[in-house]
Amino acid sequence: MSPSKHAPLNFPWPEIPAPGEAVEIAEGVLWLSIPLPMALKWVNVVALDDGDSWTLVDTGSYTKATVGYWEQNLAGPLKGKPVGRVISTHHHPDHVGMLGWFMEKHGAEHWASRTTYLLTRMLVLDEEETPSPAAIRYWVQAGMPPERLEKRKSERPFNFADIVHRVPVGHVRIQQGDVIRAGGRDWDVHMGNGHAPEHVTLWSRDDNLVIAGDQVLPTISPNVGVQPAEPEADPLAEWLEACERLQQLAHEDHLVIGGHKLPFTGLPRRMNDLIENHHSGLNRLVDHIAEPKTAVECFSPLFKREIVDEIYGLAMVEAYAHLQHLHKIGRASRTLREDGAFLWQAI
Repeated sequence: MSPSKHAPLNFPWPEIPAPGEAVEIAEGVLWLSIPLPMALKWVNVVALDDGDSWTLVDTGSYTKATVGYWEQNLAGPLKGKPVGRVISTHHHPDHVGMLGWFMEKHGAEHWASRTTYLLTRMLVLDEEETPSPAAIRYWVQAGMPPERLEKRKSERPFNFADIVHRVPVGHVRIQQGDVIRAGGRDWDVHMGNGHAPEHVTLWSRDDNLVIAGDQVLPTISPNVGVQPAEPEADPLAEWLEACERLQQLAHEDHLVIGGHKLPFTGLPRRMNDLIENHHSGLNRLVDHIAEPKTAVECFSPLFKREIVDEIYGLAMVEAYAHLQHLHKIGRASRTLREDGAFLWQAI
C-alpha cells in the first residue's frame, strides 16, 4: 500500500481518563493517565490484569502529587490488588519515577531492558549540585549564547532524583524477541532506539494492541537528542533504523497506546510520517547550513515554531543530533570555532 493510501489516524477516546479513573481499552487492559510537572502534561500508564495482581507498564514521575494519584488508582480502578510487576519501556524519569515506590511498597518486580535498568540505577544515584564539565563543554560546542551559558553554569541542573524514587537493585531483563505473558495475552517484545536505548515496545499476539512507550507517538515526534554523556553519538540513525524496522510490523487495525497523547489507530500512516518528517527536516537543515551555523542557530528549519525557555534544552540536543547525523553520513562538515563552538556546513 502506498503512503497516500494509508488510513489517517483515528482517536477512539477524545479525552484522557481523570486521576483515579481508568479506561478499559480491552478486557484486562486499563489505560490510566498520570499528570506530569512538565510540558507534556501527562504520561500514559497501562495496567494489565494478571488475576491476583497487576502488571504496570510505566509509572509517571515521583512527586507527592503522583503518590496521591496512585493511591486513588489503587483504591479505585485497580480494585485494591497489588502491583506485582512494573515493565519500564525506557529510562526517562516520567516513565520510571514511581518504579522504586512500587518495588518497596508492593514488592513489585522490575522488568526492563538491561540498558534501561542500568541507566535508571546510575542516574538516580548521580546527583549534581552544579553542571558537570562535560555538560558545559557540550553547551559551548552547541553554540549556546554567552549570557545563557553563564546563567546555566550558575544553576543547579536537573537531577533524576528530583522526580525519581530510589530504585532497589535487581531486574528481570527484557530482550528483543522475548514473549511476555501479561493481562491474559502474550506480548512480543520489539526494541526501539534513538529516543532512548533499548526502548521496549509490546505487540499483542492475541489481539490488535500495541504498547509503544515514547517510540511511537501520534501527534508529536519523540525527542531524539545528543547528550553530554555521549557527544559523538548518532541517535537519529538509531531512531530511523528502529522506525523502519517497526514499520514492517504495523497494521491498519493496530490500536496503539503511546507514552503520551491519546491512543490511536493508523499506525502504518504514523510510521511513514515519522520517518518522512525527519528526512524532510534533514533536507531543510542542509539548505539552512549552506553558510556555517551552530546547533542553536538551526532551530527554525527543524521546528518551525518559537523555542521558549521551557523547551530550549530539548531543541538544542535535537538540533545537534540532526547536524551530527548529517556529518556522520557525509552531508555536512564540522569545524571548531575559536570560542569552542562547532560550525556545521552543508557539503
